[in-house]
Amino acid sequence: MMNYIIITENDISQWKDNTGREYHFPKRYLKYLTKGTAVIYYKGLMKDRSFASKRMTALAHYFGIAQIGDVKPDNDSDKNDYYAEIINFKPFSSPVLAKQNGQFIEKIPTSRLNNYWRDGVREIDKETFDKIISLSDLNDFNATNDNAQGSTDAYTSAVEGNPKQSYSTRYERDRELRERAIEIYGLNCMGCGFNFEKVYGEWGAGFIHVHHTKPLSDGDGERIVNAERDMIVLCPNCHSMIHRRKKKTLSLDELLLLLKTKTLN
Repeated sequence: MMNYIIITENDISQWKDNTGREYHFPKRYLKYLTKGTAVIYYKGLMKDRSFASKRMTALAHYFGIAQIGDVKPDNDSDKNDYYAEIINFKPFSSPVLAKQNGQFIEKIPTSRLNNYWRDGVREIDKETFDKIISLSDLNDFNATNDNAQGSTDAYTSAVEGNPKQSYSTRYERDRELRERAIEIYGLNCMGCGFNFEKVYGEWGAGFIHVHHTKPLSDGDGERIVNAERDMIVLCPNCHSMIHRRKKKTLSLDELLLLLKTKTLN
C-alpha cells in the first residue's frame, strides 16, 4: 500500500536539506518517511523578499514530486535526527498553489486548525495527492516514475476523447542552475521585458521561465551547462515563440529582432 506525504522546504532552515536528493528531519517524522513513500514538496508563504528569485511564487505552493529512498540516522546529531534519501524527483514547471478557489487543497482536521501548518511533514490521503498532481504539469505520478533510472517516461494520453498511447522524452534539469540563472538575469523577460509581479502582484511574484539557449533535446546527451552562458529568462509567450518551429530554435537576438520589427511596423 502506497503512503503519501507532504514535506516542507523552508527558505531559511536549520535542516540540511538538499532539494531532490536528501531530506533532513527530526525523529518524530520517522513513521511517515519510510522507503517507497510518495512525496510532494511544499513551500510556505514567502517571509523574506530576498528569496523571491529563488522561488516560483511568494504564495504557499507545491513544487515537485518524489519518493523516499533509504533512511539513515544523522550520526553528527545529538538530537537523534535522520536523513531520508530522495529519489525520482520531478519538479513542476509552474507552482501548484496550496489554496485553490479560496480553499486549501490539504484536508485540515478540525482539531488542527491552529497548528496544522507547523508540521514540516504531513501525511495526506491519495485523493489529496492526486488532486495536487492533477493541477501540475506532470499529470501522473506513476508514469513519471516508470523509468526512474533514465530520462524517458511513458504517458497515456487522451486526445479529443480518443485514447492514444504516447511516448515522450523528459530531459533532466538542475533546479539550482535555474535559480542561478534567475539570480543573474532577474525576473524581467529578456525578450519583451514582461514582469509577472508588476502585472499580477504577489500572485506573479518570482515567476519566470528559464530557457536553455541550446535545447537539451538536441540529442547530445549529458553536457555541462553554465547558467550565465547557456540560459536566459523569458515569459511563457516569448519562450513559446522561440520553440515554435520544431526544426529551428530562435536565438535571443532573433527573437529581439522579431519584436523590434513588429514594433516598427
